[in-house]
Amino acid sequence: MKKYNKIKSIAAMLMICAYTTSCTDNFDELNTNKNAITEDQLDASLAGPSFASALYAGIHNGSYSSPGVDDQGTWGIATGILSSQFVQYLNTGFSTDRNELSGWSDRGWLRFYTVAVPALNNAFKASEGNAEALAVLKLWKVFMYNQMTDHYGPIPYTEAGNNAEKVAYDSQEAIYEDFFNLLDEADDVLSNTSESTVGLFAISDRVYNGDVEKWKTFGNSLRLRLALRISDVQPEKAKTQAELAVANGVMENNDDSATFKTSNITPNNLNMIVNSWGYVMTAGMESILKGYNDPRLEIWFSKTEEEEETERAFRGMPAGGLQDQFGTIQFSKFNDDVLGNDFSEEKPIEILMASECYLNRAEAALNGWNVNGTAQSLYEEGIRLSLSQWGVNNASKISDYIAETSTPVAPDITNNPDYANIGLETPPVSVPVAWANTESEQRTQIAVQKYLALFPESWETWADLRRTDEQIIYPLLNSENFEVGKGLMKRVLFVTNEISTNGEAVDDAIDKLGGPNTGATKLWWDKN
Repeated sequence: MKKYNKIKSIAAMLMICAYTTSCTDNFDELNTNKNAITEDQLDASLAGPSFASALYAGIHNGSYSSPGVDDQGTWGIATGILSSQFVQYLNTGFSTDRNELSGWSDRGWLRFYTVAVPALNNAFKASEGNAEALAVLKLWKVFMYNQMTDHYGPIPYTEAGNNAEKVAYDSQEAIYEDFFNLLDEADDVLSNTSESTVGLFAISDRVYNGDVEKWKTFGNSLRLRLALRISDVQPEKAKTQAELAVANGVMENNDDSATFKTSNITPNNLNMIVNSWGYVMTAGMESILKGYNDPRLEIWFSKTEEEEETERAFRGMPAGGLQDQFGTIQFSKFNDDVLGNDFSEEKPIEILMASECYLNRAEAALNGWNVNGTAQSLYEEGIRLSLSQWGVNNASKISDYIAETSTPVAPDITNNPDYANIGLETPPVSVPVAWANTESEQRTQIAVQKYLALFPESWETWADLRRTDEQIIYPLLNSENFEVGKGLMKRVLFVTNEISTNGEAVDDAIDKLGGPNTGATKLWWDKN
C-alpha cells in the first residue's frame, strides 16, 4: 500500500513535468505557463515522475485522471482508428478503415510532441549525473521515436523539444543511425555497472521497476527488432546488429517481456475503448484464428449476441466495408472478461514481448544469421510463449496447436447469400501452423505467428507487414484513397498544423521522404 500511495502521489506531477517544454511555436502558451516548473527546478526528485509520464504517453495512452491534458481518446485516435485498422486487428466501419485519413493523424502527433517528448527531455535533465538512469532513458527514447518515424518517415528528432519556433525534420536513415548509437551507449553502461536497480526509477518505473538487467535485455531485444527493420536496405549492418543483440542477451521468457503496469490513474486505454467505441473483430482475424483452431479466439473475442443461441457465432466484419453495408448483421465484440473496461486498471499494456523476440530470431535464422537456434525451434518457442502469455498453458493443447495442419478459412459472413461473393472466399493466408518444408512458406508462417503474437500492439505489426510484404490481411472491399487503393497503407501523412506553421521544414521532410506526402509513399527501409 505504501508503494501504491507513492505512485499515486507522483501522478499529479506527471503532466506538469510533461509540459515544462514543448516542440514548436504552436505551443507558446504552454512554454510561458507561469505555473509550470522551470528547467532549473528539474532536480533528481523529478526524474522518476518525468520518466513515468514519458513511459505512459510514449505508448500513446492518456489518463482521464488528468482532465484538460489528455484522455483515452488519444489511443482511440492515434492507434485505434489508424494502425489497428490498417492491420485489421479491429474494425468500426470508420473512414480510416477505407484508407481515408482526413487529418486523423494529428492527435497522436500532438500528444507525442507536447506530452511524451517534453516528459522524456525533462527526465534526461533531471537524471544528469546518473549513468544508469540516462542509459534507460536512451533505450526508451529509441522505442518512442522508432514508432513515430515508422509512422511518418522523417520527423523532428534532433531538435525536438528545443523550444525553437521552427523545428527541422531528420531523415529516417539518420534517425536509425542514432538509434543504434544510443543502443550501444546504453548497453555499455548497463553491462558494466555494479548497480542492479536504477534508484531514481525504482518507484516510478511501471515497466521493470528500475531493474538494470531487464532494461538491458529490453535494449537488446529492441536492437534485434530494428535490425530486421533495416534488413532490406542495410543487410550487412542488419546482420551485425542482430547477432550482437542475441550475443548480448535478448528476451528468453515471458518474465522478460516489457509491459506497462496499469492503475486507476494510468489505465489501459484499449480496454476502456474497444467495446464502448464499437470496435469488433475483423473477418481477417476470424479467418486465421478459426482456421488454426486457435485457443486465443475465445480469449480475445466473444460470440455475437443473437437471441437464438444456435445463431451466435464468432463473426468478423470485413475490412473496407461501406457505411451500413452489412445492415443488422452482428459481429464479435472484444471479450469483456479480458479486454473489457472492467480490467482497464488491471491488464498490463503490451510494449515488447518475448514471443516476438523468438519469432524475430526465427526470421533471422532463415536469413543465415547466427542467433543461437534453428528457425523451427525458435518459431515454435515463440508460439508457446504467446499462447502462455494469454493463459494457454496446457501442454497438450499447445503441442496440438504447433502441429496444426489446417489452414485459414473463409469468414462466417460468406455463408450469408448476400455476401457470398464479395472477395473473401479465398483467405490470403494458405499456410498451416505446422512447420513447412519450403523457406518461402516458413517466412510466411513466421510473419503470421508474429502478427498474432503482437496483438493487440498494432504499431509494430503495421511496420512488420510493410517490411515483409507478406499477404496476411484481406484487400479492402472499398477504398477512399486513390493513391493507396485497397492495399496496405504505407505511412500516415504529415500533420496539417505542421504544414501551415512549419511549412519549410515539412517541405524539406518531403524531400527526405523521397516521394509525395501520401499514404502510398514507402519509407526508407521499405524496399521490397
